Amino acid sequence: MSDSQSDKPEEEDLAPSAADMEAAGQSAMFGDPAPEPTPEPTADAPQVAEGQVTAQPYRVLARKYRPQTFSELIGQEPMVRTLANAIERARLAHAFLMTGVRGVGKTSTARLIAKALNCVGTDGQGGPTIDPCGECDPCQAIAEGRHIDVIEMDAASHTGVDDVREIIEAVRYAAVSARYKIYIIDEVHMLSRNAFNALLKTLEEPPAHVKFLFATTEVEKLPVTVLSRCQRFDLRRIPAELLQKHYGEICVKEGVEAEEEALHIIANAAEGSARDGLSILDQAIAHADLDAEGKVSAERVRDMLGLADKGAQRRLFTLMIGGESKEMLAAIEDQYALGVEPLALMRGLMNLTHRITVAQVSGSDAQAPTEDERAELNGLSQRLSAGQLHRLWQLLLKGHEEVRQAPDPLVSAKMALLRVMHAADMPDPGKLAKKIEELAEKGVAVAPASEAGGASGNASSSQALDWGQLVQQIDDAGQLRIAQLMRDWIAVIELSDGKLVYRASGGLADDPGPEIRDALFKLTGKRWQVELGEGDAAPTLREQVEAAKQDADAQLREHPMVKAAFEAFPDAELVDANEKLAQAGGKWNR
Repeated sequence: MSDSQSDKPEEEDLAPSAADMEAAGQSAMFGDPAPEPTPEPTADAPQVAEGQVTAQPYRVLARKYRPQTFSELIGQEPMVRTLANAIERARLAHAFLMTGVRGVGKTSTARLIAKALNCVGTDGQGGPTIDPCGECDPCQAIAEGRHIDVIEMDAASHTGVDDVREIIEAVRYAAVSARYKIYIIDEVHMLSRNAFNALLKTLEEPPAHVKFLFATTEVEKLPVTVLSRCQRFDLRRIPAELLQKHYGEICVKEGVEAEEEALHIIANAAEGSARDGLSILDQAIAHADLDAEGKVSAERVRDMLGLADKGAQRRLFTLMIGGESKEMLAAIEDQYALGVEPLALMRGLMNLTHRITVAQVSGSDAQAPTEDERAELNGLSQRLSAGQLHRLWQLLLKGHEEVRQAPDPLVSAKMALLRVMHAADMPDPGKLAKKIEELAEKGVAVAPASEAGGASGNASSSQALDWGQLVQQIDDAGQLRIAQLMRDWIAVIELSDGKLVYRASGGLADDPGPEIRDALFKLTGKRWQVELGEGDAAPTLREQVEAAKQDADAQLREHPMVKAAFEAFPDAELVDANEKLAQAGGKWNR
């Protein structure tokens, strides 16, 4: 459209001719050639004999089974309900934004919205509807991509402000034959900043006959000013169970027999994308045609995708946790010889560990396509402890990263799985930590008696235990600072109901008595006699814990497995895992 044409508002009464001009130049505007009309048969054209079938070009499944109604759009029910309510109540936004990963139906949804808004029904009298008829002229033209008022634009190849300026000029003219003129802009995040800025005013206040439909996989790249002017729909990844059912229905329509496990593998490989899965299914059907049976089998799909056989994965997993190193290395070699990449092997073992853990935590049967696999995973979930599974996951995750970066992935995978196998024989860190805590608790009870003689020492032991419980109650009540002070600096001489005689350890500038008295009053609701004293006192709670740790450390070093570890690794250190994690900003959940 030339500048001379756009600068003549007085010619707006010639809208039909302008619209015709726009329609004629529409395809050139967005770089998409208009559909060529089907040529009429001529006398010279070869005649097709009656009963003879002409060869039709093959359409891939992703195009052949593109959703034509909202009911065929799987996995996006919340969005469909929202759109249905908006259409029913005539509360239609002027701009819609569809976002999500590839292959979940963004562009298909945009075309369905265009059909829903422009459908006139089989009688030509219908209005906007969430269930377009698919038979009227607007529905058929939109489905075939030839409707003059539904303009699709690929923002990846039309990124500039000039492309947007053409849209701005064209929106002034009414739709030629439809209820709404609709602009579908795919991968809208590819527009330049200047193009977005040029579009903002029109996007905020478009003419009543214009609707904008945007689709993008990278919504974070869109300016906030654009996002705020659109009604946004986040299309979800489609669950694997739903994809498996969908692919099964397509196989029935195509007259192809497929194993359930094969469809399960394809659905998982699709990673929530219906289009990706259909492309894999297309390839699997082509592979099936090579067999005499013509059946999509799990074995062929695994070979095609380079995946490990699930049974072989479980055998390898069992050998790994059973410590059978020679057999495990042989199983790895067998998988590699069958074409399974080491990285895929590591991913398979990680997935297996995850499924066993989920089955253990949920207390339900493991998710598996076959009964045999389900039974085997359930057995592994009962055999392994939660600590072992979490440790397996961490070791496999580290091994996966090493294999990904290694110059020889096969060697790296072997070494990583040998490390996992040997680590499976080590004592569980959670059980060791629990043992240390039990020893520490025992140490708290005996430490004061060993440091204070006679009857006085025994009394101090009992007092120290009571004192520890009292301090913990103050801590739980939210008086954290005073509880810490009492824990670290107060050595108890005498403790009874309503009376505390204590000695303060060095390092305190002021007498903490008034603060302790106030804390005890808030906790118990009665006045306490709190005073400094002289004489034998139990160690502070902090001193008791440190003594208990030393005692537990000494006992732990005498454990046969720990002794063996130090003999094998003389330079090893015994460290507190919780302290290390706390220094790193985390906490070990046992």
